[in-house]
Amino acid sequence: MIENINGLNINYICEGEGKNILLLHGWGASIETVLPIFNHLKDRFKVYAVDLPGFGKSDEPKEVWGTLDYAECIRGFIRKMNMKKVTLIGHSHGGRVSIFLGNEYPNIIDKIILVDSAGLIPKRHLKYYFKVYTFKTLKKLYTTFYFGSNKEERMEKFYRKFGSTDYKNSPGIMRKVMVKVLSENLRPLLSGIKAPTLLIWGSNDEDTPVYMGEIMEKEIPDSGLVVLDNAGHYSYLDKFNHFKVIIDNFLEGSE
Repeated sequence: MIENINGLNINYICEGEGKNILLLHGWGASIETVLPIFNHLKDRFKVYAVDLPGFGKSDEPKEVWGTLDYAECIRGFIRKMNMKKVTLIGHSHGGRVSIFLGNEYPNIIDKIILVDSAGLIPKRHLKYYFKVYTFKTLKKLYTTFYFGSNKEERMEKFYRKFGSTDYKNSPGIMRKVMVKVLSENLRPLLSGIKAPTLLIWGSNDEDTPVYMGEIMEKEIPDSGLVVLDNAGHYSYLDKFNHFKVIIDNFLEGSE
């Protein structure tokens, strides 16, 4: 289904009856990646899942968005669907959006489940700075000495060759959006989250390491962290049977 939210066509699905649950996927993903959660909950709740702007079948933002813009779009969707209260389940980038909503709109948020959530600036080690320095040096050499194309084409070839996987897979304006959201530190917002919050993390998550979940647990007033052993950034898929039991226990109080 398609709904126009703040001038963008947003693709979504909805099934079930009862209290509202909204699933927000991670960067580079779509509704399909959260379908296992959707299918598990739709018999007991009214479950929505959206393609965030720039992903799946939803429109790209018309300008360079930050997390606030994503949160305002989802707030518009919640209002359009006439949800008075909603539980958010956000994975990675979807967690980042959920943090913003939990801080800005506490009156409409019932509960929050953050799964391997983004939103914190990672610790930087010497290896990181060496990598950045090397990247910038290569970029300078590539754009200076690579002949036979204009600057825009040279930059496109450079990022296709040396950029991160997410960057290379992000089309057009979404590359600039990714750079903007990655630079945002949402830590100051955590203490303002009033909703009971469950944090679920994979012990082997390399994209948003466990220490980020530990920081969130300390700073979100009513929160608890569960770490799934031998699971990565998509911990809910790696350990789905464990994940189901954990979220069911947390959501029982909403029924």
